[in-house]
Amino acid sequence: MNRFHCLFIFIPVWVLCACTHKNTLFEKISSSHSGITFNNKIDENDTINPLDVVNIYNGGGVGVGDFNNDGLPDIYFAGNMVSSRMYLNKGDFKFEDITDQAGVSGLGRWARGISVIDINNDGLMDIYICNTIYKDSLRRRNILYINQGIDKDGIPHFKDMAAEYGLDIHVQSTMASFFDYDNDGDLDMYLTVNEASNGGNPSVFLHRHDRDQTPSMGRLYRNEMDPVLKHPVFKDVSMQAGIKFEGYGHSATICDINNDGWKDIYVSDDFLSPNILYINNHDGTFTNQVRDYFKHTSYNSMGQDVVDINNDGLPDVVELDMNPEDNYRKKMMLASKSYLTTQNFDLYGYQFQYVRNTLQLNRGPRVGHNDSIGIPAFSEIGFMSGMSQTDWSWSPLVVDFDNDGFRDLIITNGFPRDVTDHDFMSYRDQVTGLVSTKTILDQIPQVKLHNYAFHNGGDLSFRDVTAEWGMTQPTFSNGVAYADFDNDGAMDMVINNINDEALIYRNTTREKDSANAHYLQIKCKGGSRNINGLGAVVHIYYDHGKQQLFDNSPYRGYLSSMEGIGHFGLGKTAVLDSVVIQWNNNRKQTLKNVRADQLLTVRMADAKDADSSRQPSLALNAIFREITSNAAIKYRHYDPDFIDFNIQTTLPHKLSEYCPAVAAGDLNGDGYDDLIIGGNASYHAQLLLQQANGKFLQKDFLQGMPVETDFPKDEGILIFDANGDGKNDVYITSGGYSSSPGNKAYQDRLYINGGRGNFTRDSLALPVNHISKFCVRAMDFNKDGKPDLFVSGRVDPWNYPRPVSSFIFRNDSEKGRVKFTDVTEEVAPDLQNIGMICDALFTDFDGDGQTDLIVLGEWMPITFLKNVNGKFKNVTANSGISSKTGWWNSIAAGDFSHTGRTDYILGNTGLNTLYQASDQYPVYITAKDFDGNGRYVGIPSLFLPDQQGRKKEFPVDGRDDISKQMNSLKRKFANYKSYARAAMDEVLTPQQRNGALRLDATMLQSVYLRNDGGGKFTMIPLPKEAQISVVNGMVVDDFDGDGNLDVLMNGNDYGTDISIGRYDALNGLLLKGDGAGGFTPLSILQSGIYIPGNGKALVKLQSSSGNYLVAASQNRDVLKLYELKRKIKSIRVEPDDVSALIRLKNGQTRKEEFYYGTSFLSQSARFLNLDSNTVNVTIRDSKGKTRTVSLP
Repeated sequence: MNRFHCLFIFIPVWVLCACTHKNTLFEKISSSHSGITFNNKIDENDTINPLDVVNIYNGGGVGVGDFNNDGLPDIYFAGNMVSSRMYLNKGDFKFEDITDQAGVSGLGRWARGISVIDINNDGLMDIYICNTIYKDSLRRRNILYINQGIDKDGIPHFKDMAAEYGLDIHVQSTMASFFDYDNDGDLDMYLTVNEASNGGNPSVFLHRHDRDQTPSMGRLYRNEMDPVLKHPVFKDVSMQAGIKFEGYGHSATICDINNDGWKDIYVSDDFLSPNILYINNHDGTFTNQVRDYFKHTSYNSMGQDVVDINNDGLPDVVELDMNPEDNYRKKMMLASKSYLTTQNFDLYGYQFQYVRNTLQLNRGPRVGHNDSIGIPAFSEIGFMSGMSQTDWSWSPLVVDFDNDGFRDLIITNGFPRDVTDHDFMSYRDQVTGLVSTKTILDQIPQVKLHNYAFHNGGDLSFRDVTAEWGMTQPTFSNGVAYADFDNDGAMDMVINNINDEALIYRNTTREKDSANAHYLQIKCKGGSRNINGLGAVVHIYYDHGKQQLFDNSPYRGYLSSMEGIGHFGLGKTAVLDSVVIQWNNNRKQTLKNVRADQLLTVRMADAKDADSSRQPSLALNAIFREITSNAAIKYRHYDPDFIDFNIQTTLPHKLSEYCPAVAAGDLNGDGYDDLIIGGNASYHAQLLLQQANGKFLQKDFLQGMPVETDFPKDEGILIFDANGDGKNDVYITSGGYSSSPGNKAYQDRLYINGGRGNFTRDSLALPVNHISKFCVRAMDFNKDGKPDLFVSGRVDPWNYPRPVSSFIFRNDSEKGRVKFTDVTEEVAPDLQNIGMICDALFTDFDGDGQTDLIVLGEWMPITFLKNVNGKFKNVTANSGISSKTGWWNSIAAGDFSHTGRTDYILGNTGLNTLYQASDQYPVYITAKDFDGNGRYVGIPSLFLPDQQGRKKEFPVDGRDDISKQMNSLKRKFANYKSYARAAMDEVLTPQQRNGALRLDATMLQSVYLRNDGGGKFTMIPLPKEAQISVVNGMVVDDFDGDGNLDVLMNGNDYGTDISIGRYDALNGLLLKGDGAGGFTPLSILQSGIYIPGNGKALVKLQSSSGNYLVAASQNRDVLKLYELKRKIKSIRVEPDDVSALIRLKNGQTRKEEFYYGTSFLSQSARFLNLDSNTVNVTIRDSKGKTRTVSLP
């Protein structure tokens, strides 16, 4: 017994405390062992409560620093109504509360943010505390605890010297970030401010930077050394430095976001106030460029970090909001949709904002005209990454917890009083002034939730590992910091909670598998006025080209200071190739063959080399060059903003914003490729006529014709010779959503070319057809030498998603009289009510020498129509992919693996959306006139966790929005709670479901469709970089001259459900093919392609000098023109040529088909791109005749 007792007492208590979590990555240390009993307890009263003090529950931060220089990181907690507390690390996860001895209790103020800083560079860590809430400004004065030294017992002692340092600021402070903004070697300070109060509405649009309208602005303080006091005194330089934008600041991160060697400031603002990105102008001033850098941000932005999450050496941005994961919480919080808000973002110059966590992926510098390199481009990928919905979230903690080489993510969560609960809001409106404040407060629900843990998969995705990592305890958590409390090489963490004891977690990574969890920690030693080297940037290189980046700033997440070291997980790597440190004196140092598993101290004094690692000014090696201005193109698309959601509030997206189409071909008979771009009744289609000098002359396509006002919108455009006179005519489909169903405005139009680019409408040539249509394609299906047409039906206006028919129009023109006849029922009866078709391609998909038809659309499978003696038969069931329904909207083709079979690239919505579809959990839409009032309603639904975490099918829309379509539901669900608990089979009665249209989507990824021969296919998702948004226009060709086909993409969709937000993450994309069906995404810098807007069509054409050009359209934006830098050889394709077999010098062959239109609203010019790798080309026409062209 004695031996057992002796053994027992030497077992660390945390082992016993955590034995029930022995398989988790984190072990929670009990307060009885750690000695940390801090509880940020808040007691509501008549004056301090969430009804009267809006920021009462914004919590407190935590600061980590070695305050007594014993080599162990200590902890300081911010207290709100309770005193702040300091705990010394005694080893073995035991801490001693030394608050009173150290003199750091917080002076009875409501502490918020904790900044740990050696402000006087004496080697002793000091503490700066931001205070807030109280109306008495004296109780809001910030505190600067200067470390006076360490006594014989190892206890540090502090003195408040905020006034002496000019930092006794008494605004509603949130957090202070110390950094060197003017590169003079000392540390200045940015103060985040949040003056939100219940006296005003923080969600009202204001004209920006009107200082009289809100006092809530951040502050910038410059460090000025006082020679008498012999320490810094800080001076407010906000206005002269350009720090003048208002916002309810929650957090700020110091970063060099544009890699120019000067620190910038990114500020997260709560409520409607837009975030701020202060870009350093190198002259002591800043410019807010948030709208230039980010296309949208979080709405109620909380905590954030600017950190490289994918190890490409570029800083990304993680930002938190308050979107719940489960259906119940979503429906209790989800605001009614307001398109007016969307319009006001533009009207008032605000950043677009959405209620969800966001992850801004840095895509590297954008490339502009003539290879010029600009600021970084970002893609917001929160939905795709899996971290966008974590409820009422506060702090992101981004560090590599499992040492596998990728930074993971912890998110703190919870709110004691959910004032956003819809039922409470309704109750409050009814009883205000009638009952006591306490009675109202008792009705506010709590949001006590577990924190989230996400493992970084290294592929732009995070996996929820909350349970695996032992973090399932519900809390009201706010500030959190990471630190290696036991110096074992694995990052532990400490969390500040409201109304609960603080949490401290021990990381067990290293003890479980040290061989696969190597690490490197770096501590920076700077100059005499910044001895901890804040602002130094560390790059590590290892394991055959891998890299990581760390910017040395401890102020990250929310209200907190991390341990002041850089931590790198290395996985199996035991020796690094090199470590490069860039110091803010424009010097760098390089260390070679660095051993892992150590804390490495680096010193500025050892940096001898000049730092010349900034980005170049020109992208000389890019594949494409933008020449829009050089070509004299000034076209901008204009389109009236029609609000489809006013007709059907539950639409997943608008149908009126899919434009403009672009078609390329010779329209005036001069031998040069021209462009025609779609328009509408207010802003007509435009011709861009290429001149001999390569410039384009813009001309109204309808110039000289009678005024046409009877069409809502141009959709698909086709250039082809309709009447066989050798001149290209133009077919334009009429579509959109604004006119009523069956309206004659949806009649398509054919314009006959009279020569020299002058066109006349032939109003008798086409069948009468008043379906809202989309794409148009041409092919001689009956082999009479005349091009016939496929025209897709897109939607039944005001009745989405009711299927519509698509059509085959046979060309029956004779003796100069143009006539097309609808022969759909005769030759393609399967096109009747086939669905909502977005794109189509005439192609020989089964290799039998006959040109078949592939059509694709929303809520549909890829549909294969085989040409059997001039009739099209649906053979989709035999394709092997008939179950893969999606929101398919684009198709492009090419022989990507040199098999002689045509493969396909299929554009879809992608993964960066709320709608996450799979075979197990499809996305659905159920549609019918449910209330029998003549209103056709489509109800989108998806699988979400219920209150118990079980996935069930729930409607996407909230009670308010769906009730606008179905009054019966407002009666059925008398409150929000009952609706929030109702799955789809409870929302709709069996009688309502009977006879309803039910469609699904199981695949939303864009894919490579490999042709396996015999009409069989395999669907392979494209790289993640192609899944970040909707893929629209595409061009397939060998752009880099390696003999393999590549894919160039245009995309995005700004017309989405406004509660979800724009799909805007794509900036154009070039996928480099490897000749075997694999693709590598190229950066903007590598490709030269930057198409950031609401991208639609993409076409290829030739310049007057024979160069390869690509034109990209954007909805309500400019047309962009790019030139392939390398010179090519090309062969013009005859009107009746259908395909070619290209033989390459390496023995490979490649089949290439020629199309009249391919990919979303696009028709490229007909020519074949060849290069020095080509031996010869055999071209086949529609009658089966071939000709061979040899290259010298």
